[in-house]
Amino acid sequence: MTNRLADTLSPYLRAHADNPVDWHPWGEEAFAEAQRRDVPLLISIGYSTCHWCHVMARESFADEATAAQINADFVAVKIDREEHPDVDSAFMAAASAFTRSLGWPLTVFTTPAGRTFYAGTYFPPQARGGMPSFRDVLTAVSEAWTNRRSEVNESADAVADALRHAATGDDGGMPAAPALQAAAATILQREDRLHGGFGGAPKFPMATTLRFLQHPVADGADAARRALDAMAASELRDHVDGGFFRYATQGDWTVPHYERMLIDNAQLIDVALAAGRDDVVRGIVGFLLGVLRRDEGAFAAAQDSESWIDGQRSEGGYYRADAATRASLAPPAVDGKVLTGWNGLAIGALARAGARLGEQQWVDAASAAAAHVLRVNRSHAGAIVRSSLDGVAASAVATAADIGLLADGLFSLALATGDADWATRAVAVLDEPLAADPVLSAQGLAAAGDDSDGDLPSGPAARASAHLSAWLLGAGDDHRERAVALCAPLVGRALQHPLAYGTLLRVSATLAGPSRQVVAVTSRGGALADAVRAVDADVLAVVTPAQARAFADADFALFEGKHATDGVAYDCRDFVCRLPTARPEELASAR
Repeated sequence: MTNRLADTLSPYLRAHADNPVDWHPWGEEAFAEAQRRDVPLLISIGYSTCHWCHVMARESFADEATAAQINADFVAVKIDREEHPDVDSAFMAAASAFTRSLGWPLTVFTTPAGRTFYAGTYFPPQARGGMPSFRDVLTAVSEAWTNRRSEVNESADAVADALRHAATGDDGGMPAAPALQAAAATILQREDRLHGGFGGAPKFPMATTLRFLQHPVADGADAARRALDAMAASELRDHVDGGFFRYATQGDWTVPHYERMLIDNAQLIDVALAAGRDDVVRGIVGFLLGVLRRDEGAFAAAQDSESWIDGQRSEGGYYRADAATRASLAPPAVDGKVLTGWNGLAIGALARAGARLGEQQWVDAASAAAAHVLRVNRSHAGAIVRSSLDGVAASAVATAADIGLLADGLFSLALATGDADWATRAVAVLDEPLAADPVLSAQGLAAAGDDSDGDLPSGPAARASAHLSAWLLGAGDDHRERAVALCAPLVGRALQHPLAYGTLLRVSATLAGPSRQVVAVTSRGGALADAVRAVDADVLAVVTPAQARAFADADFALFEGKHATDGVAYDCRDFVCRLPTARPEELASAR
């Protein structure tokens, strides 16, 4: 049979279009059908490059008998977590009431009103290792719904009450430097001094944490460098084309989970740039430009862990081959979704790295990606949406993280190009109203609002970072106030659990100041421009006099009065600038 997924804009959903399961995409139609039939919803969440999602699809969703059971007793919904992150986070939070082993595929059972009453992750086709078989789970859930409805509703009520309680945050003030240093020290106590990085197995790059440690306030740059060096020398890095895999299943960075994600690699560009590992930067950029970049200039979400080798699906076989053998193999598929926030990360990283290392083609690539996202990833009404595929915008609304990450990337692109228009567009993106997922709202379900920084910055942290960038460019003190307002309710939690709040802590450290902005106004480039690009500062800009005037005219006060003299640099601390200098040696590289 062909279900309703064939015409969607998600490669993950399209991969399930020929399943015998009568899948619905995320939407109100599924809830209405469940109400009509008086059956629960089976909600299955995953993403295109998720290995265990592939496994469960082959074992269960492609199985005729399992599909018949699902179709008889449930309304089945398939969701791409990368397309609907707010929906994923809402159900992930609900699932935490039933299992501590959260991940994907995520399997959630809800009432027709969308209230979760049971959840798990991967279920095998036969019971093993303490896990029930998937068909036994289906039978048990259906039996409970049919014969013990009151208990099901009580379970759903308990989950909803717990989520409401968890959503209550604190509103403490912003931390000073000593508190942030203590948070960094807590992280450093967790360092694996033998193998580098933090925590045991499975071991993730934790780029958001590494970037906080690289902030001068945190004073953890050496540990971040040790982690990066260990990862770069390990199996976690693809030594043929330089990209990094998702995570290692062992504490010594061996036996990787082989999918390669845009978010991990984009953030590791900044980690490597700050650590002075230009070779690692160039390797990652090569992967982004050579594998993930689409013909239209934007970047795909990820490359799969699996590929076809000798007629069989192989997990990691392509990546384990040497360069000569790999050239003869079909590469793993690429999930071509253009995700707004993820491209924002790539735009910013390529812009910063290209400006620092003098690679104009990287800056040009960032510009092309930005132009594509701003043009294509929009609804018919003109609002920014979550994603697109093959030039067609999806309907999923943009998240807070999408807005913040895209805006921040555009601010970095403005500085790398000297084009104030990118900064103006960034402010416009930040001013876009945030929209809730309409289906969650229709069902009376609130997004879970996960405020921690995991594999990428959370919504509050991403937006706070972008407002901080706007303030540092002189767009107004209201941007600093908005950054503080986003961070303040979460800093207490962040200081207690710093490993989970790297981006928020990095923003807080910058807010704790003092800030440094260095601007070279020169039409000739040369030694002065090179010296500016080498200093440690929150803002680095090399602009012509005409570009400085354009920034000032666009209400970025950092550039006011700096267009009159060609060939000088301004070293500013908290917007108080020293006398301009034409001598590169007078610019201190350290803060």
